Amino acid sequence: LDFVVLKVRIIPTLLWSGFGLVKGKCFDPSRRVGPVIPAIEVYTKRDVDELMILDIDQSVDGTTEPDLFSITDFVKSCNVPLTYGGGIATVEDAVRVVQAGADKILLNTHQYANKSLISQLAKRLGSQAVVVGIDAKRLETDRHVTYSNCGTVEQKISPPEAAKIAESEGAGEIVITSIDRDGTLEGYDLELISKITDIVSIPVIASGGAKGPGCFIDAVQKASASAVAAGAVFHFTALTPDDARTAMREVGIPVRQVLHEGE
Repeated sequence: LDFVVLKVRIIPTLLWSGFGLVKGKCFDPSRRVGPVIPAIEVYTKRDVDELMILDIDQSVDGTTEPDLFSITDFVKSCNVPLTYGGGIATVEDAVRVVQAGADKILLNTHQYANKSLISQLAKRLGSQAVVVGIDAKRLETDRHVTYSNCGTVEQKISPPEAAKIAESEGAGEIVITSIDRDGTLEGYDLELISKITDIVSIPVIASGGAKGPGCFIDAVQKASASAVAAGAVFHFTALTPDDARTAMREVGIPVRQVLHEGE
């Protein structure tokens, strides 16, 4: 069989809280950045590969259900694959989110309380629709600790262990987020990403700290990420997803070809 080279995806992350978007720093969601739907419309016009929307209120609380009415509204403005995360505690929650229009669901907090939830979701929705989020803080020079509930509850499992379990249970891909780097524009934690890519064969999405095209390139070339997710660098700098795509293409990273008007 011929080896198929998969395109590296660029995925803007939208953190949704209450009536609008926020962008935190180290998981402190103190900066409001505007309403959700206009942001979705801007990103889809810029031909991003996917969008990720995370309801951080549901993620912190861990006891409330996804806001299906809002998800339906978001989907109406989105013409690219959409991953939704926040408040998904059961298979029924996930099914309703997909029925509302999301292409994938992101599971984080409730994977630790319900050990069989990942496999249940994979069987019901298919692995391609199940994304597992792992959030980690650097505790020592070379050690990371896993957290849930938007970085507020420590879990007694290392990020690599959590990733290995997610893969074995049927997850289609993993988002690894550095809490320390989140919103800092200081670059990805390449060591953390590598710890995950070294032990799983499913796609790994790098998240937390991107500051420019070089970060995306490093995540792929040095840490073997299959996709790059970012928020602050797109919200607070002049960098666009297309700029990032162009820079990655110039160094030989396979990315989706986007033709603009007149080309």
